[in-house]
Amino acid sequence: MTDRTQCCIVGGGPAGMMLGLLLARAGVAVTVLEKHQDFLRDFRGDTVHPSTLRLLDELGLGERFAELPAGKLAKMRIQIGSKTVVMADFGRLREPYRHIAMVPQWDFLDLLATAAAEESSFTLRMCSAVTGLRKDGAGRTTGVHYRDADGAERELAAPLTVGCDGRWSVVRREAGLRPISYDVPMDVWQVRVPKVGGDADGEVFGHFGGGQVSVTMDRGDYFQTSYLIGKGRNEALRAQDIAVFRARLAELFGWPEARLESVRSWDDVKLLRVEMNRLRRWYGDGVLCIGDAAHTMSPVGGVGVNLAVQDAVAAARVLAEPLRHGRVPAAALAKIQRRRWLPMAVAQQSQHGEHEMLLRPALDGTLDENKLPLMLRALQRAPFLRGLTAYIGGMGVLPEHAPAFARRAAA
Repeated sequence: MTDRTQCCIVGGGPAGMMLGLLLARAGVAVTVLEKHQDFLRDFRGDTVHPSTLRLLDELGLGERFAELPAGKLAKMRIQIGSKTVVMADFGRLREPYRHIAMVPQWDFLDLLATAAAEESSFTLRMCSAVTGLRKDGAGRTTGVHYRDADGAERELAAPLTVGCDGRWSVVRREAGLRPISYDVPMDVWQVRVPKVGGDADGEVFGHFGGGQVSVTMDRGDYFQTSYLIGKGRNEALRAQDIAVFRARLAELFGWPEARLESVRSWDDVKLLRVEMNRLRRWYGDGVLCIGDAAHTMSPVGGVGVNLAVQDAVAAARVLAEPLRHGRVPAAALAKIQRRRWLPMAVAQQSQHGEHEMLLRPALDGTLDENKLPLMLRALQRAPFLRGLTAYIGGMGVLPEHAPAFARRAAA
């Protein structure tokens, strides 16, 4: 037996849950398929930028979000040798969106899922792993094949399937949508380092020196710490004793080595294989990709989550009416891509610029604190530029507002 819905969303991440919520509020029957049994995952993108904070207020969810455990990041700064550069100062933005909220992604997704569940047309199926696309005789996508929690093979029919299933998207692959990949200089190791009294609050610290780069984010009772390694060097570097890695972090951040005792073995060091790519075309007949499935971002600036959310808002605005009528023309899908192409392209170009200006020379050991790139020197000398970089990173190009049909007064 084949189940049916008006829109099948594959992936219960930020893009999928936001799109599901918005379409449900438009009265569209929407089903989200999430392969995991819950949202708990370490080292996911946990930054909620000002653009998303404003959107949550417009959806009537701002007060609920404010109740979640969160840190507030007011500044992003890096230290190159002995010199400190403030890369972005969110305190220069308009109230009340003058910070990045650091919220565990599972809490953010639970909030969206709870709000969506209040709509009668919303369904969330956990432990539902999509294995392929369902197609008709003409090759049009008409839904998905998936495996449920009991291992049973099932089908879900839908006029539109939206791939929100991330950088390794099954939907993208099965739809034959091929990404263009860009060279990146690094992969990332991620660890948790306990926070103690006397540590500064509300900032992101980046330390560059001696061919090493590490960035740490205040998460309340610990620092979420990313250590950059040259692309493809993970296996070779893990052949060293874990004590070598602890010593490198201690040196970069001035932490006593005893503070790093929680990093007991390489099992405590998670690897993020960094990719940056984009699809030439985000859609096919009956299928659309958004978020990381359409444009995988570098972790630089933490913008990926917020771009994905913005994609979802733009998509919901375009899709709600045709979905209510049972069929989405290709012109509507193309409209979504046109709307979101510039914000995506600007963000990726900005990330590429930071890779080449800062990260590649830092990893090569050629970044000289006495010969900083022009942009970094400008940020040192002109504080107003720190507000501009905060706006570009925090609000982005063409920030989306909640469509009228999805707005609610705060409960």
